[in-house]
Amino acid sequence: MKPLFVFRPEPGWSITVETARAMGLDIQGAPLSVVEPVEWHITDPDEFDGLLVGSANVWRHAGAELEKLKRLPVHAVGETTAETARAAGFLVASTGRGGLQPLVDQLGGRELRLLRLAGEDRVPLDLPEGIRVETQVVYRTVPEPLPPEALTALRGGGVAMLHSASAAQRLCEEFDRNSLDRSQVDLIAIGPRVAAACGEGWRSIHTAAAPTDADMLALAESLCQN
Repeated sequence: MKPLFVFRPEPGWSITVETARAMGLDIQGAPLSVVEPVEWHITDPDEFDGLLVGSANVWRHAGAELEKLKRLPVHAVGETTAETARAAGFLVASTGRGGLQPLVDQLGGRELRLLRLAGEDRVPLDLPEGIRVETQVVYRTVPEPLPPEALTALRGGGVAMLHSASAAQRLCEEFDRNSLDRSQVDLIAIGPRVAAACGEGWRSIHTAAAPTDADMLALAESLCQN
């Protein structure tokens, strides 16, 4: 069986690894980055009709300023982000599937001014008519190198899971920096945008049937066995 490499920040890394090990997969890898809060302040929450949130990291790292926004409904990119918002005491007005752009498109046709809480690296959005978005950065992702054991394991090839475009970029950087052979590795991307960020030279690139950990791991199980 091929090893499965997971590269995503905590706490997602540990969650994916625990599930993969329960499936009997040979798990390798490590977070290639850590997420840390950015200092920010909100002056007038009443200017906005809702919050646009593309990552559960917002609720983990945004800090005390979130309390000022509790009255605003949340438009969350996916169910994990929505669940984390509810746990933090927020009302979720809508939950997307397949990325932030489709979610914003669904909101079109209304007059809404949204406060987007985001990381420093974020997806650009094409806003539909009636939707205005102001962005507030509340966290950043800090890169970390591949640990020696993961570097050694990758030289033998395997399957790698990528949950974000930033993770894809970091993996490419580490492969180039360490002169690793991309043709020995199959990639699983959570969606088409992440697949496009992976570049060329890999043994294969696959996109999960749906943007969930469960779908990615189901595909990983098949690839690791073949």
